[in-house]
Amino acid sequence: MSIGVPVTVVRVFCDEQGNHGNPLGVVMEGSRVWEDDRQAMAHILGYSETVFVDDAGQGRIKIYTPEVELPFAGHPVIGTGWLLHMQKFPAKHLLTPAGKVVLPHVDGERCVARAQAEWCPPWELVQHDSPEEVDALPVPEKAERYDWAWIDEQAGTVRARAFVPEAGIPEDEATGSAAVKLCAALGREIEVHQGQGSVIDAKPAWHKHHGPQDLVEFGGRVVLE
Repeated sequence: MSIGVPVTVVRVFCDEQGNHGNPLGVVMEGSRVWEDDRQAMAHILGYSETVFVDDAGQGRIKIYTPEVELPFAGHPVIGTGWLLHMQKFPAKHLLTPAGKVVLPHVDGERCVARAQAEWCPPWELVQHDSPEEVDALPVPEKAERYDWAWIDEQAGTVRARAFVPEAGIPEDEATGSAAVKLCAALGREIEVHQGQGSVIDAKPAWHKHHGPQDLVEFGGRVVLE
């Protein structure tokens, strides 16, 4: 296995105080890690996702859970986009195996990205009657499920939990791809409160005369761990 390659850890989709969020491992020198070693490295690190940056200038990345490679995932693109900006790389987009993820806004606290819902894993979106029902759910043995309920439907606030045990993630703290899928399904702007206190913003980004009909703009606060 490749050794001596530094890993930067950020927390993605933190609350306004910079608490909570989903930890993400980012290997900025990803090209130094052989393709055959990446899955094992992601498994050993144990984060819900680890990103290998193959070309920081072009924004070319690969994403791995502890068990599988993903063509696209939400908190990895938000965390990596923010980190590239903080390290003075002029990336206006990220190139993932799923497609080009545009980064319309990155600053000292937040990163926003645009992605298509069709790039996301096949989340089963399960609506419940109340946030309390969502909170009471046990972690399933097998699922790729996003359980959610309205906190305030008029305001667009949502309580959600994500379960992905087959990818080595019994419960995910904050899941951008699932929020993208939910936003596209609802066709409206939402603020998702997930996990122990993470916050994801998402809104439709498609336009009448151009762009895919499932394009979603999503983002949140990122902090260096």
